[in-house]
Amino acid sequence: MIGYVLKNGVKALGALWRDEEGLGTLELVLIAAVLIIVAIFFKDWILEFIGNLMDSIEGKSDSLFKD
Repeated sequence: MIGYVLKNGVKALGALWRDEEGLGTLELVLIAAVLIIVAIFFKDWILEFIGNLMDSIEGKSDSLFKD
């Protein structure tokens, strides 16, 4: 099943590469793939950063709305 999907995916990417109209689409697919790989690679750092940011926002909002 996975081999079939990969084989057809490679064929589709090759067809997009040869078709000049498909170059814009191929570039977007490649950029999206790179962004996904970077997000997976830095997942822990990104989640920690967002958690710290949300804690900071929560702390500042608590001090702002305290009576």
